[in-house]
Amino acid sequence: MKLSVIIPVLNEQDSIDHLISQLNSYFLQQQHYCTEVIFVNDGSTDRTAYKLKTGKHLYYSAKVISFSRNFGAHAALRAGIQYATGDYITFMYADLQDPVELVEMLLTEIETKDICWAFRNSTKVSKTEKVFSRVYAYLMRKYAVSNFPKKGFDIVMFSRKVQDYLNSNIESNSSVFIQILSLGYKQTAVTYNRNARLVGKSKWTLSKKIKLFIDSFVAFSFAPIRMVSIMGIIFFFLGIVWTGYIVFRKLVFNDLASGWPALISILMVGFGVTNISLGILAEYLWRTLDASRKRPPFVIDEVADIFTKSEHISEPKVHYQ
Repeated sequence: MKLSVIIPVLNEQDSIDHLISQLNSYFLQQQHYCTEVIFVNDGSTDRTAYKLKTGKHLYYSAKVISFSRNFGAHAALRAGIQYATGDYITFMYADLQDPVELVEMLLTEIETKDICWAFRNSTKVSKTEKVFSRVYAYLMRKYAVSNFPKKGFDIVMFSRKVQDYLNSNIESNSSVFIQILSLGYKQTAVTYNRNARLVGKSKWTLSKKIKLFIDSFVAFSFAPIRMVSIMGIIFFFLGIVWTGYIVFRKLVFNDLASGWPALISILMVGFGVTNISLGILAEYLWRTLDASRKRPPFVIDEVADIFTKSEHISEPKVHYQ
């Protein structure tokens, strides 16, 4: 059996040596299957690519895919999936917050299934990140994917059947995890405790979280459009009731004075709702335009085969795209 491990990297020069050391130590003990590790360099501007190419990858075959620029973690994962040749494919990250031992746990659990998830038992993050994660997970379960886990996930293992589907349906501005989660193939899961980050800092910025939030709902749910329709019905109903109330008070009591504050409030609410509606519709239209252009979600600059188990290669074989 062959296993493919995809690791996206972005400016991780300080953690590469530790990462390679841990991979060598772990896969030295795993002799019942062979492993290929696919590093996807997502437009790093430091010495990440150089350290990956010159690193001592001893007990697994390695490949470095370098993007022409930064395209994002999900694009990096999709590129790795395209080049993976294993019977099973999984993800890992350079900071090793998700332990390497998780690979064996996933392999043991997946067996005859097509997908195996790794759900976090605990996560040491700030209160702001916890609130974002909980709100995001709640909204996803309610409006997009009903089986979205409460505590989230970063790791999944899947079979070639899933790989073939993903390679045939590459989506831009979309979450590869939610796409896998929504397939409906036979799935199972394991739980684990996440480690603290030893070196470097997280690349998971606020802007990336907001983009993921928008992409997830626009790509996998009609809830935003439905929300616009419901808001329109509610405001129309309230407008009818308010109009009736004003007419009634005018005819019966004649005690309502017209004034510009009420007019300004109505205009602000009206324009606010209109702009929100146009913004949501624009998100869908922009994605339709983006899909119609058929632009690739990533551009590969080069692919370097660094090491194979059949022969030791001192210099990487580089294939330019």
